[in-house]
Amino acid sequence: MRNGLRRSVINLACAAVQDLLPASMQTWGLAVRYEAAAIPDDTEALMFTLGSLCGLIPRAVASRLLKPFFSLAGEYSEGPTIMSMLDGRRPRALGIICVITAVVLGIFYMAFVGAPARYLGVNVGAFAIGLSMLALLDRTAAASQRWGDGVSIAMAIAMLATALFGSEVDGAARWVNLSGVAIQPSLILMPVMLVTFSRIRSVLATISIIAAAVAMALQPDRAMAGMLALCLATLAVIRPDRHVCLALAASIISFAATLVRPDTLPAAPYVDQILYSSFGIHAAAGLAVLGGLAMLLVPAIVGWSRDAAHRTIYCAFGTVWFAAITAAALGNYPTPIVGYGGSAIIGYVLSLWALPKLSGVREGAAELARGTMDEPSSNAHLFVALA
Repeated sequence: MRNGLRRSVINLACAAVQDLLPASMQTWGLAVRYEAAAIPDDTEALMFTLGSLCGLIPRAVASRLLKPFFSLAGEYSEGPTIMSMLDGRRPRALGIICVITAVVLGIFYMAFVGAPARYLGVNVGAFAIGLSMLALLDRTAAASQRWGDGVSIAMAIAMLATALFGSEVDGAARWVNLSGVAIQPSLILMPVMLVTFSRIRSVLATISIIAAAVAMALQPDRAMAGMLALCLATLAVIRPDRHVCLALAASIISFAATLVRPDTLPAAPYVDQILYSSFGIHAAAGLAVLGGLAMLLVPAIVGWSRDAAHRTIYCAFGTVWFAAITAAALGNYPTPIVGYGGSAIIGYVLSLWALPKLSGVREGAAELARGTMDEPSSNAHLFVALA
């Protein structure tokens, strides 16, 4: 390659990457251009340029691809990085990355064990639906500051309607059939209800939680009733008030009612008991399931350690999904995200809405007027709650 051609390739490559880089990374592109120009040997300058671009291009592409997810997770600013999410500054964005990873690992597991291709498509479609609903929820909340209580009541009514009119299998009415696909409303709605209740507690929010507890007893759904009781017990330990205590009492009664009634549903393939069956098939399948489940708790762990102002919210989020994982390990209940079924995927994405957009951002005056806001708590509260 002639010397003039080498310099032309260097200039063309630097110009191309300059167009690709976001504004916050433009100085990196300029630095590569100036450094290459300062190297007298054309071959050495070309190798330096190509090596530098191999490091810059993946970061630039990642920044462009992640921009839509940051717009869903909160206000987008130029140059967000994976490190800023892992540092706990963008909890919703971190949650979206975690659920993407979990869904991919779940698809790997199902493909590995030979699940029908339709199952993989359902999980991918559920993730897309969840993101759309998250965006809609965020816009609705921004348009109206007093919509929250009404939505909580509507969610509770939906769960009660499922208990009374939903599809029944072996005495349990937990599902609604939509175009041949069975969805579990409680697994979609209960997580976002509970995490939202950890932020703002009001009379109507408390009534909706009590109504949800009644619905879990009627269905019956031991796993979701256990999630409800465990999360409210955690909130009662961290920051008790009359709203939490009333809701906790109702949840304990609901959970006791589900324990009394028999639960004879058999395990469904690719849905229940896959924590154990996956390792029996292959270690890679088991590790994919285990890794996917671990990703669900990352936003809570990072948020607890990095954002002291919102620890109650992160603790509620982590408790909800820890309860779902525990139920899947102990009985014939859906394994969230990594198993077949879109309800948990949609529910997880929606529950991210209740996390702060940016850590350390103070809650609005409207939320202060509507309910009880959370305060920082000590690490001892978390250990007591987990115990």
